[in-house]
Amino acid sequence: MAAEQRQFIECVLLGTRDAEIDSKRNKSSCFTSKIGELPNCFPSLTLRYPSCSICNGILVHVVQVYCPLEGSPYHRTVNVFACPSRACFGKSESWTVLRSQCLETEATQAQEPKANQEATMATRDWCEGADDWGIDEETESSAPPANSSMETDFTSQLQGLSLREHLQSSVPAGEGLLLPGPVPTFQPYYISVVDEGEFCVDADMDHAQRLLKEYQRREGVDVQQLISCEGESEIYEKTKARHGDEIFLKFMKKISVCQEQVLRYSRNGQPLFITAPLSNMKQMVPCCRSCGSPRIFEFQIMPALVSMLKSINTEGLTVEFGTVLIYTCEKSCWPPSNQTPLEEFLFVQTDPDQKLFK
Repeated sequence: MAAEQRQFIECVLLGTRDAEIDSKRNKSSCFTSKIGELPNCFPSLTLRYPSCSICNGILVHVVQVYCPLEGSPYHRTVNVFACPSRACFGKSESWTVLRSQCLETEATQAQEPKANQEATMATRDWCEGADDWGIDEETESSAPPANSSMETDFTSQLQGLSLREHLQSSVPAGEGLLLPGPVPTFQPYYISVVDEGEFCVDADMDHAQRLLKEYQRREGVDVQQLISCEGESEIYEKTKARHGDEIFLKFMKKISVCQEQVLRYSRNGQPLFITAPLSNMKQMVPCCRSCGSPRIFEFQIMPALVSMLKSINTEGLTVEFGTVLIYTCEKSCWPPSNQTPLEEFLFVQTDPDQKLFK
């Protein structure tokens, strides 16, 4: 009964790559969810660009997720960075995740332009009742999103997306984003969002079926039989892939409805593992360094993103992974007068078959 209740309550939102961000015409902000580019910093904060804890090399910014929480007076953004050195691929220590928060009254001091956007992305709450997670109120008057045919229905269901009126207050200004010098940068794209439960299954089933058939051909696995007989352990044993990973097959089945998803967001939900998790996975997730509260799963970066990461200033720039699980403070704590982002926890799983996602 408890499992059924959790399944009913849990809502999974899928992030997909949308239009390219043209820096000459548009400027992203702290309220933008995006792939690549440099991270945006709230005006009251100082964000020192992180380096790899393994090789001490400069990290590359992978994604920025604007994800305010229901009932909170804070704007909230999570930035994820990775080391582009091949020697560091697959190692969680070579990644960094930073959570930034800013009171709405502080956001009035933002200096970032609110120019018209030619390709405003469709938005949806990451958390029920939260504010707009992608584009702020002043940019929503621009042209329709790239996936407008699919997202029109979602737009009509949005509630409370416009940012609340900001009150002027005197807030100490931070130093903003501090760079160590030139940094490698991925081509920026907006992230569009779709509710997994409302996603049109037929749209990409042909592509998904081709991927599954290719997997079946290479691994000698009857995928359809495995899926239809998922509850029977003897079928698992007979049709198990050569690398013996039933978890991967479940992963493939789950994402087949939207193969191009680059993010799965489900705060306090269940992560989708691409390989079997470690037996002590729960114990591995440390409590929040700031307040001591437990950390909970919030979202994960998906393998489809790997082939979408294109450098704009560094030849051969790439990052490889299977999925990256992001865990954040359960209370989303923010100490008074804090002026630097708080580091959260992540865990990287390598992809047993990266070729399927390219």
